[in-house]
Amino acid sequence: MKNFQLTPHLEFDGIGAASGLVYHNEQLYIISDSSNYLHHFDTVTADVNKIVFFEKAEDNMSKDKKPDFECVTLEGDTLYLFGSGSTENRNLGMQLSLVSKKAVGVDFSDFYNTFKKTFSIPDTDFNIEGVCFGYDYHYFFQRGNGSNNYNGVFIIQNIPFEENPSLEFIRYDFPKISNVAPTFTDAIMIDDKIYFLAAAEDTNSTYDDGKVLGSIIGCINTKTMNVEFTILISEKHKFEGLTLYEITDDGMEFLLCEDNDSDVLETIIYRLII
Repeated sequence: MKNFQLTPHLEFDGIGAASGLVYHNEQLYIISDSSNYLHHFDTVTADVNKIVFFEKAEDNMSKDKKPDFECVTLEGDTLYLFGSGSTENRNLGMQLSLVSKKAVGVDFSDFYNTFKKTFSIPDTDFNIEGVCFGYDYHYFFQRGNGSNNYNGVFIIQNIPFEENPSLEFIRYDFPKISNVAPTFTDAIMIDDKIYFLAAAEDTNSTYDDGKVLGSIIGCINTKTMNVEFTILISEKHKFEGLTLYEITDDGMEFLLCEDNDSDVLETIIYRLII
């Protein structure tokens, strides 16, 4: 059992339902699954601003209209945002160049439909909550909180698809919390390891929220795709975002964000040391 320390690190007003974050060059980027902004915090100057992708950007969108941005990842100097794909209007993604500050929208409908068709996953069970890019493979984390518990990782050999892409889906089961299995909520890659979050929520729906029962962090070795460890880090939080903050001689430090499933526009960023 690894030791860990979890403490509040930053607080923000105006951001609710935080679902993903990236820390890079002393800049923190935060997405929300109820907003179509990208929130940016400069840790040096403490300035907070919003990066607007749409003419009609909103902070607290209705459940049936929101793009449900659940994943944000960095490759080179480009941030990639992904909708969850859990409904037809949640297939949108964005690419933002941190150099030019230009953003481009991407429709992932065909991409997600290929996943569902290849592995016979019903629309009602599909729910992408984390994405990370490796050197040869890209990993899409399917949260198995639907009725059939399709909790696992889609592995694709580079993007975009070629005529015959290499596709694989590996399912994972984690130790239950209060009789409910945690399911993936985010992941990041560090060298040849994937560090992931998974949350237990008392619901069988990818759309409707349930009672939060806790969250774990774990590690997958990409050479074997075996889970090396999991740690129960909370019995009350639904952590949905994970980013590396610092590697020290004493361990690894991460920043986490929480989706509190409410309309309150407040966010606490937590610091996790393991």
